[in-house]
Formats: sequence, structure tokens, C-alpha cells
Amino acid sequence: MNANKPGGLQKKEGKMRIRAFPMTMDEKYVESIWTLLKSAIQEIQKKNNSGLSFEELYRNAYTMVLHKHGERLYTGLKEVVTNHLESKVRDDVLRSLHNNFLQTLNQAWNDHQTSMVMIRDILMYMDRVYVQQNSVDNVYNLGLIIFRDQVVRYGGIRDHLRETLLDMVMRERRGEVVDRLAIRNACQMLMVLGIEERSVYEEDFERPFLNQSSEFYKLESQKFLAENCASVYIKKVETRINEEAERAKHYLDESTESRIVEVVEEELIKKHMRTIVEMENSGVVHMLKYQKTEDLSCMYKLFHRVTEGLKTVSDCISRYLREQGKALVREDDSINAISFVQNLLDLKDRFDHFLINSFNNDKIFKHMIASDFEHFLNLNQKSPEYLSLFIDDKLKKGLKGMAEQEIESVLDKTMVLFRFLLEKDVFERYYKQHLAKRLLLNKSVSDDSEKNMISKLKTECGCQFTTKLEGMFKDMTVSNSIMEEFKEHVQLTGVSLYGVDLSVRVLTTGFWPTQSATPKCTIPSAPRNAFDAFKRFYLGKHSGRQLTLNPQLGSADLNAVFFGPKREEGEGKDGASSSTTSVSASSSVQKLGPRKHIIQVSTYQMCILVLFNKREKLTYEEIQSETDIPEKDLIRALQSLAMGKASQRVLIKNPKTKDIETSHIFCVNDSFTSKLHRVKIQTVAAKGESEPERKETRNKVDEDRKHEIEAAIVRIMKARKRLPHSSLVAEVTEQLKSRFLPSPVVIKKRIEGLIEREYLARTLEDRKVYTYVA
Repeated sequence: MNANKPGGLQKKEGKMRIRAFPMTMDEKYVESIWTLLKSAIQEIQKKNNSGLSFEELYRNAYTMVLHKHGERLYTGLKEVVTNHLESKVRDDVLRSLHNNFLQTLNQAWNDHQTSMVMIRDILMYMDRVYVQQNSVDNVYNLGLIIFRDQVVRYGGIRDHLRETLLDMVMRERRGEVVDRLAIRNACQMLMVLGIEERSVYEEDFERPFLNQSSEFYKLESQKFLAENCASVYIKKVETRINEEAERAKHYLDESTESRIVEVVEEELIKKHMRTIVEMENSGVVHMLKYQKTEDLSCMYKLFHRVTEGLKTVSDCISRYLREQGKALVREDDSINAISFVQNLLDLKDRFDHFLINSFNNDKIFKHMIASDFEHFLNLNQKSPEYLSLFIDDKLKKGLKGMAEQEIESVLDKTMVLFRFLLEKDVFERYYKQHLAKRLLLNKSVSDDSEKNMISKLKTECGCQFTTKLEGMFKDMTVSNSIMEEFKEHVQLTGVSLYGVDLSVRVLTTGFWPTQSATPKCTIPSAPRNAFDAFKRFYLGKHSGRQLTLNPQLGSADLNAVFFGPKREEGEGKDGASSSTTSVSASSSVQKLGPRKHIIQVSTYQMCILVLFNKREKLTYEEIQSETDIPEKDLIRALQSLAMGKASQRVLIKNPKTKDIETSHIFCVNDSFTSKLHRVKIQTVAAKGESEPERKETRNKVDEDRKHEIEAAIVRIMKARKRLPHSSLVAEVTEQLKSRFLPSPVVIKKRIEGLIEREYLARTLEDRKVYTYVA
């Protein structure tokens, strides 16, 4: 504090006070200080600042603000800066419009920034006091605003700057080399001039840039589409997106990157999605047909960028997949269960390959493939049966040509198809039939594979689904130990088995797929007496049980002797007319002694062959009346014996036609010969069930479903006590959908049945609400 200034320290009521500076200051003195400051500011603008004393200038500015002349200083600064920019800088820039425009503007901008930093330092006290008290722009920002309004946004300069920048970007898009640094500096200047906002950059450059880009890519998309196939188009779009993103990163403002990329995506992808996807001879379908994994991957990455993009691609793939799937599951008499399922597995493999390698395992495509497979697999009612036959084929013969791991892999794939089945209970019924045949005829190659498959089904559907299948395995184990006991019993007691080596499988009725009534069949006396001996032994151990002979799944080994002359192998005269075996040039007849063979046959075939021990010839009608075998099974047995492979025809049929009629005559083929001592007669393979059998299976399934639906209704109502109709139907459907999809009509019928039997009752106030009757 200067001593000569009035207002020293004064005591008052014992307190110290500092008096304020006098409010008035000589006008001339103020003007002289301002003139000094103005001159210094102008020198700074002319870059002649080396001789200035910044400390003195700061003190002068401080004095003006302190004496309440901040407004004079602020207004004066505004005028000096405006004047300099208008008279000097703007003119320089205008003169350079067609010669080094960006460089001149950038130089002016850099000089202005430098001078404003120095001016800000001198006027720092004004920034701290006057600016804050009066809520006006600080010194540096004031300089930016004046530069923005007087230079950058000055009519001719503003338009020229915009056009120059847009033109340079366009030239670069066409492949020319441009001065990226100049564009970068101009964009940075526009961003800074926005003062913590991007409005200047947005209005003066970005918005026109995006509009121009949109127009450019609109035209380019039409040109690209007209000239290129889908895969080339996709690659070009990808290149353009990368170029624009890189441009924004390097010399536009970074915030523009997402905006310009969006414009490119809109114009090159979004507006033409269906056109690209459905492009003839190159679109998605073409890529799928010709395994263009890489192209599909590029398309996925590109369409992933836009909303509804992946849906457009997946809809197109879905249409193609459903078309392919429907063709595979179409009803066709020539269809074979094995190829039916194999074709579906191959189709699934193909699309899984695309899912993983092209579509990044995206859940949209995953769900699409699953729902499409579920859709067309269930179009064919025979799908559950065919799937079971396919597994039967793999577990029967598969292991001969395949390693266990390969079998495991195939079974895993079939489980995927199994998941798509809506009628899992129908599959279960067929699987049970096929498993029974494999177990009883010893056709199952590996118990491990069988148990493995059952554990897969158990994991998928719960233990209720596989209880009976596991019970079948248990019966087989128990039967083996019973037979050992029986053999010991025979040795100890000397019971006669009439020359028959007997092996019996005791099956629990509930586990095995038996027909409602055991078919009649007249078993020859020797095996029948042997079975009766076993029956007495078994019932002696287990009182209260019943044993019924089930002939359709049994087998027999017969000792056969053929006395006739032996024909040279390869001659097919004694076969059915369907034989295409070539006849050897000379069919010399060799007289040889009797030939012994062991013939492996089914129980039905055994019953037929034993008849020929007493008779030379028998008509179909006679065989039928003597054996009592059901017609369907009898025809299959005779076809195998008389019309199968040439090396297995132990009977001869007259006349040699494909069909069997009641009057057709059968006799023993005395000329039968085989290289093998043990000859297995292959049963004519069934392609699956015949229509009446299928109908019977369907009826049994429907009957089972009634009980399952009723059980579910009772379970739910017991827990809930009271439920409206719609909720009950929804819960029953939810509970049963893992086995089959019950129709609401059937559920309603079962509810009516339970109401009649007084398990449920309708409420008095609302007939659509049920209560549980305990």
C-alpha cells in the first residue's frame, strides 16, 4: 500500500479496518493506461512482442480493473481484435482464396491463437474479476468468437472453406492424393471455434459433408449393384466403410467416424438389403449352394452393422433351408429310413458348418436353423419311426465298419434331430421295438453303445422315458443267470429236452413291446416239449407268475441235410424270377453224397421248415393252416426262404413269381449248396411298418397319451386346487411338451372325462374354472 494514498489505518471501537481505494480515477490517466495497453496488443498482433514488459502491462491492466474500468478495457480489447482481424487478417485470407487458401487460413489461425494467449496473460486479472462478475466471455474465448465471426464465417470465406474441404474429400475418394494435414488443421480449427461444443464444425463442415457423402454413395450403390455380383459388392462396401472410418480418424474429427460410417451403411447396405441377399446367381442362396463360407462370413459381418440386417439374411436362409428340408421329408414310397435320416443329418452338418464358420455361432441363425428343422422334420409322421430305424441300423451293424468314436458322433447328431421331434413318445415306442429285436436276436454289437444311447435319451427326457429300456437290459441279465440254473437243473435231474438245446429269455410284460394278444403259432413238438420242461422249472421257482411263449422274436438253429444233386454255384434256376445271378456256361450236375448244414432261422421259419420233414410239397394254404402263423409274418418268412438271396434259398416256389398266393406250391431245394456250413437266412427287411401296423402303433400311442394327459391334469390340480381352463391347458402343455405336443381339444376331452369320474369339478360361479376334488 502506498503511504501517500489517503485512507490509512484507523481505530474504531477497538477494531482494525482497511479503507477501500477511492472510487474515482482521473479520466486522462485511464486513457493513457489504455493507450499503452492498446499499443502493446497491436504489437503482439504484429509479432513485435520482444521489447514489451509483460509485468508492467499486467500491472496497468490490473489497475484499470481495480478502479472499475474493466468495461473500458474489455470493450477496447474487443475493438482492437476485431479491427485487426477485419482489416489485416480477413483481407489476407480473401486474397488467398484461389492460392494457398487453407495454408493462409491455417497460418492466420495459428498466429491469432498465439497472440490471444499472450493477450490473455496480460489481462489475466480482468479474466478473474471483471469477466466472472459480469458473466461475459473470457479473453481467449472472445478472441475465438471474433475470429469465427469476422474471418471463418465471413460470407465468401465460409463458403469457400466448405467447398474446398468437400472437394478435397471427393478428390481423395476418386483416388487422388490430397493435403490431409491442411484438412486436419481446418477441422481442428472449426472444433476449437465451437468453444467446447461442436456446433461450428457441425454446421460449417460435417452436415454438408454427410449430405454430400449420402448423395455420392446413393449413386455409387446403384453403379456397384449394376456392375457386380453380391460377393464383390460386399467387398467393395467393406472397403468403402474402412476408407471412411480411416479418413475420419486421420484428418476429420473423430466424432464424425460413427456418423459417416452410418451414412455409408444406410446408402450401401440398408437401402439394398433384400436386393443384395436375393441377388440371382450370387446372393445368399447361391453362396449356400456352392459352399461360399468366406463370402457368407463377409455378408454376416456387413449386415451385422445395420438394424434388421441379420434378420433379412436369416429370413432368406430360412426360406432356402425349409425348401431343402421339405424336399427331404416328402412322402415317397421309394424312401429308405436310413437315407431319410442321413440326408437330414448331412443337411444339418452343412448348416452347422455355416453357423460356426460364417455366422459366428450367432443366436439368430442358431434359433432359425433349429426352428426350421423342427418345422419340416415334423411334417412327416414317419420321422420318429425312421429316426429309430436309423439308430437301430447304427447299433446293429454300425460298429463293424466304424470306430466307437464315430458311432458316438453319429448318435450325438441323431440326438440333435431327436430334440426337434415333437412326438417323442412315438419315437420311444419304436425304439423299444427295435431295441427288443436287437437284444433278443443278439444283433446288438456293443452293449456299451446301447447303454450309451439310453443314457443320452435319459439326459434329454428324464428317467421316466428310459425306465422300460433299462428294464429290458435287466431282463437280459436275469435271463442269462436263469438259463445257467436251468442247465444245472437239467444235468442234475436228467430232464429230457428232446434233443433241443434250449435258450429262453424271460421278459417282463410291462417292459417289452408285446402285441395286445400273443399271436398263435403251432410250435413243433420237440421244441414245445423242451419249453414245457423249462416252464415247469421256472414256475417251480416263481409261483404265481405266468409264462407265455412269444414266437415273433425267437430264433432257431436247424440241422439240415440236402440229398439232391449239387448244382454249380451261381446257377439261379431254382430261385424266384427276380434273381439276376449270372448262370455259369456249363451247368453240369455233380452227384455227391448228402450235404449237412446248420440253418439259422426265425421261430416262424423253423415251424415252416420242420413241416417238410414229413411232406415233400405243401401249398401256401396248407402251410398256413398247419402252422397258424399270422399271414403277414408267414409271407415274410416264406419270401426269405424261397425268394431271398440265391445262396439262401432252401425252398423252391412254383410258379416263380414275386407274389405269393394260396395255391402256390413250396418244396425243399435239394440242390441247395453253400460254401458256409452255417447258413443264416436273412429275413426280408421291412422298410418300416406297413400302413395297418402304423395305424395300430398310432392308436396305442393315442391311448397312452390319454393316460399321460390325465395324470398331468391330476398332478397340476392336486398342487393348485383351483385353476381356470386356459391356465390348466397351458400348464399341461408345458409339462408334456418334452414327450409330445397335446392338442387343446384332447386336453379338454380328458378334463371332461375326469369331471365325469369326479376327480375335478367346475365352480358354480364360473364354469371355466375347475377345482380339485380330493
